[in-house]
This record gives sequence, C-alpha cells and structure tokens, in this order.
Amino acid sequence: MKILISGAGTAGLSAGIDLARAGHAVEIVERANHLRVNGSPIDVRGAALETARAMGILDAVRAHRITMTEQTVFVDRSGAAVAPLAGPQINESADDLELPREDLITILRGALPDQVDLRFEESIAALSDEGDRVAVTFASGREAGYDLVVGADGVHSAVRRLVFGPEREFTEHLGVYVAIGDAPGQVDSGPARVTEILNLPGRFAGVARYHDRALGIFEFRSAPIAYDYHDPDAQKRILAEAFAGIEDWKVPELLETALDDPELYFDAIAQIVMPGWHRGRVVLIGDAAHCATPMAGRGVSLALLGAWALTEELGRHGADLAAAFAAYEQRQRPHAAAAQEFARSGADLMVPATWEAIEARNARFRAVCPQ
Repeated sequence: MKILISGAGTAGLSAGIDLARAGHAVEIVERANHLRVNGSPIDVRGAALETARAMGILDAVRAHRITMTEQTVFVDRSGAAVAPLAGPQINESADDLELPREDLITILRGALPDQVDLRFEESIAALSDEGDRVAVTFASGREAGYDLVVGADGVHSAVRRLVFGPEREFTEHLGVYVAIGDAPGQVDSGPARVTEILNLPGRFAGVARYHDRALGIFEFRSAPIAYDYHDPDAQKRILAEAFAGIEDWKVPELLETALDDPELYFDAIAQIVMPGWHRGRVVLIGDAAHCATPMAGRGVSLALLGAWALTEELGRHGADLAAAFAAYEQRQRPHAAAAQEFARSGADLMVPATWEAIEARNARFRAVCPQ
C-alpha cells in the first residue's frame, strides 16, 4: 500500500521503519524543519524491549543506556538530599532501559529504510476519505492520494482533529504542566551526575544530568490554561509566572536558562482517551491515540508496540483494513490503559500539593531505599 504517516517522532519513525520493511511505500511528513529531540530522557520498558529487538535496534538502545533513576534525589530548599527517587516505584523491571531522547531519535532515523520519503516543513491541511483512497491536501498546497493515513502526530494531533473531532473532546487534563529546557551551567562532569529535584507545594523544579548535558525540568499544578501551544512566548510567560518569586536552591538559575532556550518544551500533562483509534482508512498511533503523559514513563514503549502491532495486523488481514485496525486496537489497548492508569497517580508522587504530602512521599521513598 501507499501509506502516509503524519509526524516524525518516535511513533512515526517506528511506523515508517516497520511498514517500509513490510513492503509498503511510505511517506512521512513532519511540520518542523528538523527531527525533534528536545525533552527529558526516555525509557524502553517491558514488552517494548522485545519489539526493539525485533526491529534490530535493541543493541544500539543498550549502548546508549543511562542510569538517571538510580542517581536521582529529592532535595530540600537548601539543596541538601532528603530522599532518593525509588526505582521500584516507577520501573517495571531491572531490564528497563533509559536513554537520551536524542539518541533514540538518531537510532530510529538511522534504521529508517532509504526508500522512505521523509519530508520536513510539511503537514496535512485537509484530508478526505473517498472509500478506496484518502485524498490529502498539504499545507504547502501539494495534493496526493494514499491507501492509508497514519496519524502519529502527538497529543495535539492534526489528523485526529480533522477526522475524529476537536482535541477537547478527547483530552483529560491531569492538573499539571511541564517544561523542560537546557541548563548548561549545571553540567556535572563527575562520575555520579546526580539528578536533583526540589518540591515546593504544587511545584517541582529539578536538574537532570547525563553525559555532558543538563536539563532544567519544571512541573506545576494548575487548572487548564488557555494559550496557543504553538506560541513559545506564551509558554515562557506561563512558566515564568508559575515560578515567579521562588528564590530557593537553584530555581532562579534553572528558570533563567530554561527561558533562554529556543527549544523549550512546554505542555499540559493531559491524556488522550478515545473510544476508537480508526475511522475508514485513517488510524492513530502513539500519543495521538492514547497519550498517557510523561508521568507514565511509557510513551516511547507504547509507540514502539503500537507501530509494530499495526504493521503485523495489516500483514495478517491484507485488504481488510477494518479487521486489521480492530486487531491492532485489541492488542494495544491493554498496554495504553495500564500506562494511563499508572500516570493518574503521578501528580501526587512527583508534585505533592502540600508540605505534609511532600514529607510523607519522602518518608515512603526513604523506607524503600534507605541511605
């Protein structure tokens, strides 16, 4: 089949690899002018490890492994360590792999078959399912037809909006916002590279260190905020207001460098919950279908599993797309549901609302991993 994939993140690249290797003619369009690698390190967990092996990328993923969780501590307002981040609270098993996001994207890009047509600064403006094909009009004005369109364009999916309806109909806000930006002044060349997290009631500020990089990470509790998620100035203004006046620990320095980062990542921590992920010749994968939020730590694993399951079911069912999509959903839904359920307790774990809740969390972690 001739297949269009919208989005060149983990889900889109994985689908491109799997579908092209299965013999399909694949085109990927990405709205940005480059592969997006900003954000905190990510994890490959559970069943996704076997998928990575089947894709032929597991050895490369292992080669880039880092161990941030084992070296993460909560600190008080002076910077003194008060509790470790307990791995058993967040990991599925000791086999889970954590690696920098940019390394995984580089691995996937390198595994993408040469025949895949990857186009940057291009996106879907309109599409029409005509029964025997999907007619697509792109933002550039180009028009083309495809046998199948895969929406892998993230939590703010344009494909989902065009085919299924407005984003608000499928969004469940978890009451927290997150921002991640470079923190070059916090790089630690020592062997430990400890990641530190400060909690204030309803606030989280941390510095994550790995290799020769450091990231400032911020989370804060809030009701939904109306803003244009394509507007970086609006995002920075919201972040600055959320941490204004906080002088504790390294917060002022981390905030300053984050606000200076042109690639700052900022978004609501919100889940996408849908009754179905396909309609006609259009199907959703990854965060576009079932975002669990970064609090789940399973977004990459879900992307790998979903792309693989979709490819296998298309191979099994041939021209019967409805049967292939239904089988894909049946396989993927338990993984997505489990990740979403895990994430719903994430705010209380990582962004406690009161000083009492912060201390209770720290005491629990100290009991699990005594110093």
